[in-house]
Amino acid sequence: MSETVLEKSSSSAEPTEYERIQQIDLKNPVLAGSLSWLVPGWGHFYQGRTAKGILFFCCVVPLFFVGCYFGSDSEVGVARNVYYSWRQGNRRLEFIAQACLGMAAIPAGFQAMQLNSGQPPPLGRFMAPPKLDPHDQTGVGPTQTEIVTRLHVYYDFGAILTVIAGLMNLLVIFDVVDGPVVYRKEEESADS
Repeated sequence: MSETVLEKSSSSAEPTEYERIQQIDLKNPVLAGSLSWLVPGWGHFYQGRTAKGILFFCCVVPLFFVGCYFGSDSEVGVARNVYYSWRQGNRRLEFIAQACLGMAAIPAGFQAMQLNSGQPPPLGRFMAPPKLDPHDQTGVGPTQTEIVTRLHVYYDFGAILTVIAGLMNLLVIFDVVDGPVVYRKEEESADS
């Protein structure tokens, strides 16, 4: 599938800047969007837009991993600020933004699905929902309060970084599905 970024202007002897912009082959936008959801920049690589793919990958992925690092500790586990939970008393609304980054949504969703079915999570404490209280059987490891107490402000800071990474990836997905945005400047008329 190919889209023209800009329409040609009316008749003019010399081609304008906008007419020089070539077509961008967006290929299959659904596949490109899915690839970008999974790993930022992969959709751009698929479309042949390598520079943008590298840029988006190098901006979004490290931001997400730094956020995961701040939500990690040897006692509480790795990436404890990225998990899916819709239990009474622990509704993780920030996971909606984190889920815009597929590599975060898949393991966190898998861990929560395993816990909800009564099985132990196969990835241990990694991105697993914490216990709501010490007697809770639907969580893993320490309680949410213990995790936040241990990690202090780093827990929230890491969660904010992962949310920002997810929202940035949402913009990456929009770019890979619809192509770049180019604004057309209004040409001044010669009559004035």
